[in-house]
Amino acid sequence: MTKQEKKINELDSRVTSLETKFEMFMQEAHDMRQEMRDRDNQRAAEIRELRKDMNEKIDKLDGKIDSIGKHVQNLTVAAMVGVGTSVIAVVVMVGTMVYTILTH
Repeated sequence: MTKQEKKINELDSRVTSLETKFEMFMQEAHDMRQEMRDRDNQRAAEIRELRKDMNEKIDKLDGKIDSIGKHVQNLTVAAMVGVGTSVIAVVVMVGTMVYTILTH
C-alpha cells in the first residue's frame, strides 16, 4: 500500500468515526428534545388541572358569598321589622298615656 492509500484509509476511518459520533449526538439531541416536550406536556396538564381546581373553588366561594348576602339581607329585614314594631309600641304607649291623662 502506498502512503496515499494509507492516508485515504485513515481519512475514511476518521470520517466514518465522525459520522457515527455525529449520528449518536443527533440521536441524543432528539431524545433530549422529546424528553423536554414530554415534560412540557406534563407541566401543561398539571397547570390545567390546577386551574380547573381553582375555578371550582372560586365557584364554591361565589356560592357561599351569595348565601351570606342573602342571610345578611334577611337579618336586615328582621331588624327593620323589629325596630318598626318597637316604634309602634312606643307610639301606642305614648298615645295611651296621653289618652289616659286627657280623660281623667
